[in-house]
Amino acid sequence: MSDDVANLSPVQMDALREIGNVGAGNSATALSQIISRRIDMDVPRVSIVPLDEVPDLVGGPDTMVVGVFLRVYGKAPSNILFLLPKESAFYLVDMLMGKTHGDTQKLDFMDESALMEIGNILSGAYLNALFNFTNISLLPSIPALAMDMAGAILSVVLVQLGQMGDHALVIETEFKTDDDGIKGHFFLVPDPGSLDIILQAVGVS
Repeated sequence: MSDDVANLSPVQMDALREIGNVGAGNSATALSQIISRRIDMDVPRVSIVPLDEVPDLVGGPDTMVVGVFLRVYGKAPSNILFLLPKESAFYLVDMLMGKTHGDTQKLDFMDESALMEIGNILSGAYLNALFNFTNISLLPSIPALAMDMAGAILSVVLVQLGQMGDHALVIETEFKTDDDGIKGHFFLVPDPGSLDIILQAVGVS
C-alpha cells in the first residue's frame, strides 16, 4: 500500500471505521461512568482530509475551540488531536465538576486538568480498540491543552504534523447527552509507515 493516506481503499477504510466504532463505544461508556449520566456516541465518520482543510471541520479557523494533543508511542507511532468547540468544552466541564450548566465561563487549572483527562480517556479507549484488532500496544503521552481559535491551534499542531504527510486520517464523533449535544472532533495522524503497520496487522494492507 502507498504510505499516502489519501490512497486508502474502501476495504481499508472499512477496517479503520470498525476500529473507530469499537473505540467510540468504549469512550462513551467510560465518559458516562465518570459523569454518572448517559452518554451516547454516534457512529464515527472516517475520512481522509488535507491538513489545510482541517480547520473547516470544526467551524472554520476563527471558531474558538479547546484542543487536547497527545503523541502516541509504540510500534505504530502517531499523533492524536481532540477538539471541542468552546461551548461544548465548558458544558463538559460543568458536568465533570457538578456545576450548573452555564456556570463555566473560563477554564481554570482544575478545569483544564479535567479536559485533559477526558482526552486521555478517549485516546486510551481508541488505542485499546486498536490493540484488540491488531495486538499492537500503543501508549499516549501526557496531553497538552490549549484554548484559542481553531486556526491558531491547528497551525501550530499541523506544522509539526505536516512534516509527516499532507493528509490527516480523521475520526469524527458526536457525543450526545440527554439535554444537549456535545460535539467533539477526534483526529489521528499516523507517522510515515505506521498506517501500513496497522493495516497489515488487520489483514487489509
